[in-house]
Amino acid sequence: MGKRRVMVPAHELDFSTVKYEQQAIQAPHLTGLMLKVFVRIIEAPIIGALILSFMKKKNKIVEMLQNTVIPERPMFKPEFPPQEAEPSVVIVDEEGKPTDRVKSALKCLPHYDPASCWSGDSLPSFRYWKIRDYAYAYGSKLVTPSMVAQQIISVIEGCNYHKPPTPLLISFDAEEIRKQAAASTQRFEEGNPLSILDGIFMAIKDDIDCTPHPTKGASTWKHEVRSVEKDAISVSRLRSCGVILIGKANMHEFGMGTTGNNPNYGTTRNPHAHERYTGGSSSGPAAIVASGLCSAALGTDGGGSIRIPSSLCGVVGLKTTYGRTNMGGSLCGSGTVEIIGPIASTVEDVILVYAAILGSSPEDRISLKPCPPCLPVLSSLENSNILGSLRLGKYTEWFNDVHSTDISDICEDVLNLLSKSHGCKTIEVVIPEIHEMRTAHLVSIGSESLCSLNPDLEDGKGVKLTYDTRTSMALFRTFTASDYVASQCLRRRIMHYHMEIFKKVDVIVTPTTGMTAPKIPASALENGESNMQVSGYLMRFIIAGNLLGLPALTVPVGYDKQGLPIGLQLIGRPWGEATILRLASAIEELCAKSRKKPASFYDILKTK
Repeated sequence: MGKRRVMVPAHELDFSTVKYEQQAIQAPHLTGLMLKVFVRIIEAPIIGALILSFMKKKNKIVEMLQNTVIPERPMFKPEFPPQEAEPSVVIVDEEGKPTDRVKSALKCLPHYDPASCWSGDSLPSFRYWKIRDYAYAYGSKLVTPSMVAQQIISVIEGCNYHKPPTPLLISFDAEEIRKQAAASTQRFEEGNPLSILDGIFMAIKDDIDCTPHPTKGASTWKHEVRSVEKDAISVSRLRSCGVILIGKANMHEFGMGTTGNNPNYGTTRNPHAHERYTGGSSSGPAAIVASGLCSAALGTDGGGSIRIPSSLCGVVGLKTTYGRTNMGGSLCGSGTVEIIGPIASTVEDVILVYAAILGSSPEDRISLKPCPPCLPVLSSLENSNILGSLRLGKYTEWFNDVHSTDISDICEDVLNLLSKSHGCKTIEVVIPEIHEMRTAHLVSIGSESLCSLNPDLEDGKGVKLTYDTRTSMALFRTFTASDYVASQCLRRRIMHYHMEIFKKVDVIVTPTTGMTAPKIPASALENGESNMQVSGYLMRFIIAGNLLGLPALTVPVGYDKQGLPIGLQLIGRPWGEATILRLASAIEELCAKSRKKPASFYDILKTK
């Protein structure tokens, strides 16, 4: 018999009694034939249920959800207390035109002279071209969107000849790109670009609708049962600003993995090290941005799927507050943990794209009561004073629980730099019940994913899923209604703890991932891979952003001894995107000189 456990009410918990427990996931690492055999066994009626029940007990899932009395009532989607206004920001109209919001965002950015960068004066050893560089090059007639389009098309078509395949995009139409680029080129010739984003190339993750492409979620069949009639709302907002959409980016099938492995189309490779994963599930978007092909991309994040690949590929990724962006027209729009957000090579480009896509759905405006969206004024004189007043929360034992101390050391160095350069204070905090948070998130995202796919699985499509997705589905089927409700009770407890922490600090800081980009086993390319230990490291610091719906951002801060990128994660208060963007911009500036050119990099702006 399991031992009954009774939790004290969250508001009575004494934080000084909390002890950090390292995570040790008990699950086999499987690839190739062993993975195929394992899937057959766990899908078998009796023996499969016994094996999964044993694994759940070993990982304390049963103890947490079924043997525990949780005094809180359930919180079925994030509920936030009222928040104070952020300082030195511009409020933008979420119901207004995306082009107007982008114009406001542009005014918030610090002074920058693209002409000096174009001529090569005072350039660091490596830098990514910013959106403002493209706008300058187009406006000065140094290059046209059509010329850049041809460069991109050549690279994408060249990827098709790789053996084994390593696609960045899984749906791509060269003529469609040329048509969009020609229209943008004409607008520049007439002196009427739609916005600073006109002629900017972006990729869209394959779980977000973007006409004329099908949406497959990187599966082999989803487009057969679901047609795409129009753009997702976030995509239509980008299109109205003149963005050129290059196609649908590769991803981990249905977003159900943290590595980006995909046997259906081929696994996208990390631009910094071809033999390593990009991270997932937004593998294609992060790799496309890191390799210089696009200034930005759209991803989705239900369990770190923007932040993990952005960190592993050395770029910036923003997971907005739950409900800040409208999920209409995406495959994951009906859950309680996912958002659509931008990935870009720089913080300022994330700000510009975020300004274009933000805006809650009418339903979320009623139920979540969001604070008005705002952007940090980075050009203001008081910017450094505001940075100096920020209090950064660090849970040291958790912060240091990483695969290699390279990660925690470099992230710690950045906190020291912030203190020296801007006067930011780092305050020690304690976060209770981290294991419970992970379990509640697993049950929430798992149950919600299963619910959305169930009609297709009942229709016989389950056998067409990749083996690692089938492993996840087999586990998710074992979750009961009471497991789901218990997880939502845990969500309320853990929300209480975080709101208490945010009374003492403005931002919680962690490494983004507990390890840098893992190697791709050769045996994983054809049939996939199930490696819960790697997933545990990659998701170690990720979950609060999703289960609690908090805004979180990853910014590149350095490299490990193997030259692989390391990201620092900033977790903000509800609706506090402006604060984490402000801090990220300061961190980016402090780390700019250490940025390295990826092994796979395309300078598509200088076409001559």
